Amino acid sequence: MIGDPAQFEALGNRLGFHTAEATPQKLKLIWQGARFPAFLCLGIAVLLLAVSVPIAQALLLRGFAGPAGSLWYFPLMNAALFCVAIYLVTQRRTIEIDGERVTLRRMSLYRATVLIVDYEEIACVSLRNDQLSDSFAIAGSTAKQSFAVPALRLILINGQNVLLDRGSRRRLTENAKLVSERVGKPLEIEGSEEFARGRADSMTT
Repeated sequence: MIGDPAQFEALGNRLGFHTAEATPQKLKLIWQGARFPAFLCLGIAVLLLAVSVPIAQALLLRGFAGPAGSLWYFPLMNAALFCVAIYLVTQRRTIEIDGERVTLRRMSLYRATVLIVDYEEIACVSLRNDQLSDSFAIAGSTAKQSFAVPALRLILINGQNVLLDRGSRRRLTENAKLVSERVGKPLEIEGSEEFARGRADSMTT
């Protein structure tokens, strides 16, 4: 294995990979990132240009002593929104299964991370629930609550696991079958009869 599985964990409860290529020899899944927040930030930034550009021109002509001096933060806020939008647009993840290994890539504006796992290092493909925190505890409340989210993972022989995707159980089941067939490893689905039987067998041995 090349890379750190921890780099591919996700804080959110949903990723949402879609199939870009599926052949008997190759499978490629792609996640394009948070598109709605990205284009929302971009839209707001474009609208603010009508205010920020005149303010920036006034600051260049008369400096902070002029009437626009108290509005200096508008151009900075505009630039920050553009940076956030570009960062979100460039977020991308890919999963490639090419017949010998599983390659995960996580890319953004300033960073690219790669994880390579050979088939021999994989014990099984697992679809089970992750326990995620829904929010931070606030004043007067008890400990923060958690909820179950379906997650697709590779279980490695060395005991580690690799997060592939989170989302709806129906879509993850379809992707899990595709991954399991390509890597030639058993598929364990939490809640199924096979999963329960395997758990019982492991407890008795």
